[in-house]
Amino acid sequence: MTSLKVFAGPRALRQLQAEGWQPDSFSWLAGASGGPKWFVLHGLDRYLGSTFFQNRQAPLHMIGSSAGAWRLACFAQRDPEAAMIRLATRYSRQTYSAAPDAREISREARAMLADVMGAQGAQEIAGNSVMRLHVIADRARGLLRSDRRLPLSLGLAASAVGNLISRRGLSWFFERHIFHNALDSARTLPLTDLPSHYVPLTPANVPEALMASGSIPLVMESVRDVAGTEPGSVFRDGGITDYHLDLPFQQAQGLVLYPHFYAGVTPGWFDRFVPWRRASAEHFDNVVLLSPSREFVESLPYGKIPDRNDFKHLDAAQRLRYWQTVLQESERLADEFRTLVETGIGLEAIQGFPLQRAKHV
Repeated sequence: MTSLKVFAGPRALRQLQAEGWQPDSFSWLAGASGGPKWFVLHGLDRYLGSTFFQNRQAPLHMIGSSAGAWRLACFAQRDPEAAMIRLATRYSRQTYSAAPDAREISREARAMLADVMGAQGAQEIAGNSVMRLHVIADRARGLLRSDRRLPLSLGLAASAVGNLISRRGLSWFFERHIFHNALDSARTLPLTDLPSHYVPLTPANVPEALMASGSIPLVMESVRDVAGTEPGSVFRDGGITDYHLDLPFQQAQGLVLYPHFYAGVTPGWFDRFVPWRRASAEHFDNVVLLSPSREFVESLPYGKIPDRNDFKHLDAAQRLRYWQTVLQESERLADEFRTLVETGIGLEAIQGFPLQRAKHV
């Protein structure tokens, strides 16, 4: 394989080597935050949703934050591949005014989500008994409840300092909320590292939960009063506490499949600036991570995967061409994974799970 890298924890590697790629071996599917970085995973998502997990009968629990949650919401719709195509098409063709404010960006995000889900998407997601979605969003506290730039900036700076002292310091500023399929409960994946609240998904709160999970501070407006939460609650991007999902996956009986744009995991968004903080090796004992190879990334335009800085560094025409190219090239990862699944050739090339820090751009 030249485009796709596969990494596995010890338990996951033993099971893959003994049984091969069995869809029912996986009980969880994970999706990280990261804005347009996920374009490199679009081909993989389409293959997983349309083929690998197509005839699944046992529940597949899915957990994600921000853009990762939006991707996974497509898996829970009646026609996953069509939903994924709608998301990729709309997301990759975003255009804004010369200096968009948070209101304009949030308005576009809501329109995009409405297009992706259509008339029945929220009901399909909330009622799916097989593809069971869990969405992470963060309830803001203190100054972080404000959408005004100065108090919000001060609150973010204070939370960065708190996180620098200890990851648990985030609990002074945010409360993690998991909006989950109603057939699951807090016992499905209990989280104790930070204060965590569990709220069942309903057709009424699916759109707002997804918007809350992706509401980037200082870029988008906060989301308020999501149905099922405490009145007056203010929510922001779930990637703040759970950027790359350093969660206790080892508690799951099955394996965890994690398509990721990096060969590394950064626990929370602020940990990008805390080089000594690493993901827990114990958590990834049963995780299989799929990511683009260095060779694949270097072959892309500009030698990198997309990111939000493309809005600043490229004009609209350049950015749109670049993003469309990456979506097309992402099929190379899907082709290699399909070959691996269908032939079993390449199992010997799977590497141990990488717990080095992800390289951010």
